[in-house]
Amino acid sequence: MKQATTAEARQRFGTNDPLFNYRWEHVTAVVTLALKLGELTGADMEVVEAAAWLHDIRKEAGPKHPQEGAKAAHEILEKTDFPKQKIGHVARAIRSHQGLWRRKPLQDLESQVLWDADKLAKIGLTAAFHFTPLILMKGNGTTLETLITDARSNSKWMSKTVASMHTEPAKRAAQKRLKRFNKLWARLEAELNGQDLLS
Repeated sequence: MKQATTAEARQRFGTNDPLFNYRWEHVTAVVTLALKLGELTGADMEVVEAAAWLHDIRKEAGPKHPQEGAKAAHEILEKTDFPKQKIGHVARAIRSHQGLWRRKPLQDLESQVLWDADKLAKIGLTAAFHFTPLILMKGNGTTLETLITDARSNSKWMSKTVASMHTEPAKRAAQKRLKRFNKLWARLEAELNGQDLLS
């Protein structure tokens, strides 16, 4: 997975030595969250861990990355001592993780856990510190004001993401994360405007 994320970072920024490997940071955050959610919900931990590590293995495939990632997971896991009867379950979870919000909830617990972990890693303070380096590395004269504007637009889809969470621990955490995210940018804006001088 580390090799795949490094290749993506090189391609994204056109350099052999990218300053920040967002995808690797994202994947490791998803693994941590998925393992905690798996324990809290009673999910199959082998399926959850494998799906979390491999969920973005084919991210370069764009919108089809869940389907391509599921195929890659089959190929990779079949060459290991991973329980053969669980490989399809891992692939199903990976196929189901696309989208920032859902109209219909997922039914399979391991798919729910992966989806929730993947989205939790994209909201809250984690999002602020994952996305800010990406924006800065693109250049284009980014200012703190443009970062705040971008954060405000992200907050809109994040609200839909919070409403789409499946598991109870993820629902609670997502609500807290969104509040922290919004508070961070509001405080930054207040400082930039000198509002803290008035109180």
